[in-house]
Amino acid sequence: MSKTPSTMLKLGTPMPQFELLEPLTNKIFSSATLAGKPTLVAFICNHCPYVINIENAFATLTMEYMEQGINVVAINANDVENYQDDSPEKMIKKSNEAGYHFPYLYDAEQSVAKAFTAACTPDFFLFDAQGKLIYRGEFDDSRPGNDITPTGMDMRAAFDAALEGKIIPEDQQLASLGCNIKWKEGNAPEYFS
Repeated sequence: MSKTPSTMLKLGTPMPQFELLEPLTNKIFSSATLAGKPTLVAFICNHCPYVINIENAFATLTMEYMEQGINVVAINANDVENYQDDSPEKMIKKSNEAGYHFPYLYDAEQSVAKAFTAACTPDFFLFDAQGKLIYRGEFDDSRPGNDITPTGMDMRAAFDAALEGKIIPEDQQLASLGCNIKWKEGNAPEYFS
C-alpha cells in the first residue's frame, strides 16, 4: 500500500471546469451546475484501502453538509484497464453500497485529475462559492491500521468555514495521504513522482 501525499495546490486557484460521465445515471455531469455554492471535489476510487477506511464517514458527513448547501462531487480517475475494481460498473455498485448521495464521476482520460493536480485517493479540493480553492488536504487523521476512527474532523472544520465565509488558515491544512492515482502507461503528469 503506497503512501502518496496530495500536491497541495495553491490556495485561491480557480476550480477547473469539467464534463464527465456519471456511471450511475449514464449521463454527462457538468461542473457548470456547481456554480454559486461551496463545492468539494474529491478524487476517490473503489479499491483503495485509504478510501475504504473513510467511505462510511465520508458518505455521512457529505450528506449532512449537502443538506446545508455544500456541493459534493467525487471523481475516479484510475486506469480501469489495469485496475478493473475501479470500472464504471463497479463504481455504480460502490455508490449504492457506500451510500454516496453525490455524483461519482469517471475521468476516463485522466485530464480532470491532471487539471486539479490530483495525486492520491482520497484527494480533496474545497472551493468557495466564487469557485476559488480554500481547502485542500486530509479528511481527518485516520489511516488504515492506525486505529483512529474516521470522523471527518478536518473536513467538517473546512465545510463550516466555507459556509460561514471564513478563511481556513494554511497551517491547519494537512496533506491528504493515500494510494497514488493509477495513471495509464505514459500518462503520469510531471508533478507526480
